[in-house]
Amino acid sequence: MNWRDFWNRENPIYVNERHRVLHYDRIARGIAELIDKPDWSVLDHGSGEALSSDIVARRCALLYLFDAAPNVQGKQRIRFENNERIIVLTNESLDAIPDGSLDMIVANSLLQYLSHAEFETLLDFWRSKLKPEGKLVLADILPPGANPMRDVQALLHFAWQGGFFFAACAGLVATYFSDYRQLRSNLGLTSYAESDLRVLLAAHGFEATRATQNLGHNQSRMMMMARVKG
Repeated sequence: MNWRDFWNRENPIYVNERHRVLHYDRIARGIAELIDKPDWSVLDHGSGEALSSDIVARRCALLYLFDAAPNVQGKQRIRFENNERIIVLTNESLDAIPDGSLDMIVANSLLQYLSHAEFETLLDFWRSKLKPEGKLVLADILPPGANPMRDVQALLHFAWQGGFFFAACAGLVATYFSDYRQLRSNLGLTSYAESDLRVLLAAHGFEATRATQNLGHNQSRMMMMARVKG
């Protein structure tokens, strides 16, 4: 199994439906706040189910959703089939987005599941699709030497605020014995230091700064804001 296989089926990441709904709602509201103009075209790359994408779509002219897992794509099509501002992409239609047509690309909680080579390939792809001065948002980046307990604490705090604390406690136990933990041990998660990301982004035609806050509930993770170099 690889990470794509894991996300292509039911998994224990969300401890219950309330957790799943609140997670996607917070992410969507965070993305919506990053949209500067209502005529923007936006790509959410590695979107997951993106349950609350209608919130984002209300702030922009066109929202593309792409997730590599076919089952996730199917759920998105059913959910957003009547929303003319949301387009659910396949691998082929992702490649077919016209060059220089996007105002913003968001990749939230994606980098950790990619190899360095895969990430560099995506950087070149994203740069080709963005308009001059287009915005690239890289969120939920795992820093080197991250303590997993920080993730646990962030989840429990989010769960306490969201009213699913006891479900979260049970879910953490289930995750510990799940294949997510096995995959994380076998495949690992890719981490980046801020300084290394700046150098890497510059090498691929971006100017980057670190955002003051990460998308979502886990503020032990990092978010970088980048612009295409003029």
